[in-house]
Amino acid sequence: MKRFINASEDSVLETLAGFAACHADLVAVRLASKVATRREALTAGKVGLVSGGGFGHEPTHFGFIGVGALDAACVGTVFSSPSVAQILEAIQSADAGAGVLLIVKNYAGDVMNFKVAAQETAVPLEVVLVSDDCSITPQPGAQGRRGMGATVLIHKLAGAMAQSGASLTEVARVARKVSACSRSYGVALESCVTPNTGKRIFDVASDEIEVGVGIHGERGVRREKFAPAKDLVALMLEPILMELNLQPGASVLVLVNGLGATPLAELYLVFNEVKIILEARGVGIARSLVGSFLTSLDMAGTSITVLSMDEELLRLWDAPVCTPVLRWGM
Repeated sequence: MKRFINASEDSVLETLAGFAACHADLVAVRLASKVATRREALTAGKVGLVSGGGFGHEPTHFGFIGVGALDAACVGTVFSSPSVAQILEAIQSADAGAGVLLIVKNYAGDVMNFKVAAQETAVPLEVVLVSDDCSITPQPGAQGRRGMGATVLIHKLAGAMAQSGASLTEVARVARKVSACSRSYGVALESCVTPNTGKRIFDVASDEIEVGVGIHGERGVRREKFAPAKDLVALMLEPILMELNLQPGASVLVLVNGLGATPLAELYLVFNEVKIILEARGVGIARSLVGSFLTSLDMAGTSITVLSMDEELLRLWDAPVCTPVLRWGM
């Protein structure tokens, strides 16, 4: 596979170096530890927000650092959790005296390392586990549902709450509310390619798709025959709408997220199909976001996230934000 890289073993640090140079006005990146923080000084008494995860999900997580969003983030190697030491460094960097909220996607490595870090720090913490992937049916004793697009929404909405001067308890409440009121579903047309192997993780026949994929290059929960976009969107939306139990007159935020190799033109087409289905059910799209925000390297696919909105969440979504990825109201 042809890629714009030098040596595969250097690609993570060289990517982060490029990000640091491009967004030096907003974000300070410590390449040695792969921890990033807001460039501006912390506001005393503001709750800090920290997130993190494996490399390969760009622009998550560093792209959401800034005013009205994250205060620090850390990244591991490809699809691998950051270490406990990295997480502790990020917590210390985000601590302005009012405590820190940890936003953790529900993957085994992330959950384990963030949990250990939370036990080892004296900084007051709240931990929110993101588990919005409704392609998985929770089973007793299993890991449970994976964190997907709701992670991006929590970065913005909890970040706005923290920026307003709210307490750690209130910021955590908003984050849990978003997690509880969001559902996501992903479909892949092709697997991603990891830099160290240069090969696809799995193969998909030309007339098939992977249904229910996560963000770590893993297979879906089943395979289906390839179909027109309107049918694939209906397939993804059906479990989302069933679980959210949206009634006519409901208001939602829709995130159509590219998984790395899906053209923006196709993502907008997907959004249009989402709009058609929701309008037919009497559900209004109050806010929307279309683009590649939480990727799986170069996976060809998309995920759809729907968040049930209320006045509080609308106000927080519209609040000013200034990060490398999200910028409005400033």
